[in-house]
Amino acid sequence: MSPPAALADPQLLRLERLLGDPALAQAMRLDEAHGYLCAALSGPRPMAEEQWLGEVLGSAELGTSEHGRQAAGLLRVFAAELQDELASGEPPELLLYPVDDDQSSADDYVAWCQGFLHGIDTAAEDWFAALGAEDGKQDNEDVCYLDEQLFTLFLLTGDAEAAAGAAGEEWFSGEELRRLQIESEEKLPQVVANIYRFWTARRSVGTIRREAPKVGRNDPCPCGSGRKFKKCCGAT
Repeated sequence: MSPPAALADPQLLRLERLLGDPALAQAMRLDEAHGYLCAALSGPRPMAEEQWLGEVLGSAELGTSEHGRQAAGLLRVFAAELQDELASGEPPELLLYPVDDDQSSADDYVAWCQGFLHGIDTAAEDWFAALGAEDGKQDNEDVCYLDEQLFTLFLLTGDAEAAAGAAGEEWFSGEELRRLQIESEEKLPQVVANIYRFWTARRSVGTIRREAPKVGRNDPCPCGSGRKFKKCCGAT
């Protein structure tokens, strides 16, 4: 396991053991929880703590047990530090387990990606609907961008291959497929960072559109530069 810069190692190990304890039989593995929280902190709006805690622990009620309370306390710290890591703009260091018990085994990207995609599926607001996606309607630029980013995860989980097969489309094989998988593994941290930045930028734009009055081209730029809007942010 290669832990991200979050909890100190003893605390991270404690959290890992708590999530794997039979008392929390429905809890996510730590790598799945890491992927899930990366998605939960992104999206049209961050997921409420009560929801993501319940999802990671397997049930909201489990948070009231002794094991659940301990795990919940560590998860809050884990999520807060993950939030800081994502907000830094740097690609996060993914927490990955080996595919097999052998520590020399390849990293298990499937479980991590499935955790992230589960975070999308359980979001209070549908990611694509928030971007204006509708059946029978041509996808706009934002929808296409998000779809392109998520393709990396779908390729790593095998969902993209399954979708191609269901549609009767040809899919990659052999060395070409392995090359795509390696490329996807390498760029996954950047994809996660891109998705987080995409949504935080949209949240900021949405707030301005709802709350700020319209800025005239000759008005002072709202960024505080002291220049006219048309010669500052309005120039772009």
